[in-house]
Amino acid sequence: MENSPFIALVKHRTSCRAYEPKPVPRDHLELMLEAARLAPSACNKQPWRFAVVQDEATRMRLINEAFLSGIPMRWAEHAGAIVALGMEKSAITHRIAPKISGVDYPLIDVGIAGEHLVLQAEELGLGTCWIGWIKPKKVRQIVGWPPSITAVGLITVGWPAAQPQPRPRLDLEAIAKWI
Repeated sequence: MENSPFIALVKHRTSCRAYEPKPVPRDHLELMLEAARLAPSACNKQPWRFAVVQDEATRMRLINEAFLSGIPMRWAEHAGAIVALGMEKSAITHRIAPKISGVDYPLIDVGIAGEHLVLQAEELGLGTCWIGWIKPKKVRQIVGWPPSITAVGLITVGWPAAQPQPRPRLDLEAIAKWI
């Protein structure tokens, strides 16, 4: 297991909060979106929507207007791009099924797609950071999504200024039960 290239990739991936002020090539962003597009989803509904924000003025609007206050995140200003993650819910799978099961399937689906995106970024040498501390309606307004799409997060993407130290993780024995 220690020799797994995938485990090595996952171990190396951390939340980047220091970026070089350099643009991210479009082909890198397209590859990241392709990885996200290929994610599995409940009933193959693919509820994810993405808005890739590279324009500096729009990135600054997201940072200044769409982040919740209280936690300063000025480091996001240097990210080469911000990817907005949106969720479009279908009537049956995404509105009725969660009422029956209590599981928010589209949110899980968007999370899987977002993680595919950040792992592809890691393989390309890019840093990423998920941001959930947002104002969803403001994100939707800034990126121009219709009301049917709910913003669920932002992911900063860029060239790391420094590799963050990995955070401690619980041992496998603390989180897994064998039956």
